[in-house]
Amino acid sequence: MHDSADSLVGQPPCPDCYDYTGHVLWHAHASKLWDRFVIDVRRRLATSAGIVQSRFAQHARLSFARVAENQKRAAVHVHAVVRLDGPDGPADDPPFWGTADRLTDAVQASAGRVLVRTPYSPAAGELVLRWGTQIDIRQLRADGDGPDDDTVAAYVAKYVTKGADETGAGTDHKLTTWADIDTVPVSRHVRALMRTCWRLGGLPEYAPLHLRTWAHTLGYRGHILTKSRAYSTTYAALRAERAHHVGHLDIPDTITDAHWRYAGSGHTPGAALIAAGLAEDLALNRVAARESLLAGGDVV
Repeated sequence: MHDSADSLVGQPPCPDCYDYTGHVLWHAHASKLWDRFVIDVRRRLATSAGIVQSRFAQHARLSFARVAENQKRAAVHVHAVVRLDGPDGPADDPPFWGTADRLTDAVQASAGRVLVRTPYSPAAGELVLRWGTQIDIRQLRADGDGPDDDTVAAYVAKYVTKGADETGAGTDHKLTTWADIDTVPVSRHVRALMRTCWRLGGLPEYAPLHLRTWAHTLGYRGHILTKSRAYSTTYAALRAERAHHVGHLDIPDTITDAHWRYAGSGHTPGAALIAAGLAEDLALNRVAARESLLAGGDVV
């Protein structure tokens, strides 16, 4: 164990032994792994309740909010709030069989079961990607015996900001060439991951992963915060509410000019001189080309 200020934190003890290929490919498939996890949780809940899996949506709705935290070791760590509602969403009570223990069991089993296989590559073979073994499941209660809504919101916000500020997150701009990797202000470990993304991105079997496009995020293509449609309010509703609020808000010391007038168009004086010079050069070139054609010469 290292102290949080130790320079070794976030760096592999043996860089030559580290599985950079597996790290990058896990990032590239993390979103697919999460999708399969959610599907498997629904199936397990349906099976344990004795209902047909295809009719699960008629009995309940599984909602979630997921945060992808970028740790110092440059690996994505997932924090998620998973909730079971009635078929109509948050305002609908879950079915009688939708207990916290049953949901916990389904999440635990699915997290240990789901997997994703990478495309076969002569360079790396076929990798089997899973969730890690450090799975920590806690029940959140809204009846006063556990964390309330504010606590859950603070929990999500904590890891959103931590994930955005973490040094293991890569960089905030895309890399266009191999040489760009050498100029990025990141650790040696993160730079090695970027180079691995670039090398693997050149292999045809990994072309659908667009690893070079996402080399700046170390192959991870997902968002920091993801939620299901019915977990809470939608972004469209938030934008509409914000527009309504601003539209009905009296802001002091502001002046509104309701009369529009034409101020003019065209180049600035300096730009006009440049444009005139370019136009004159083009005209001279056309004259020279016309005279060359009349004389039977070649136009270059």
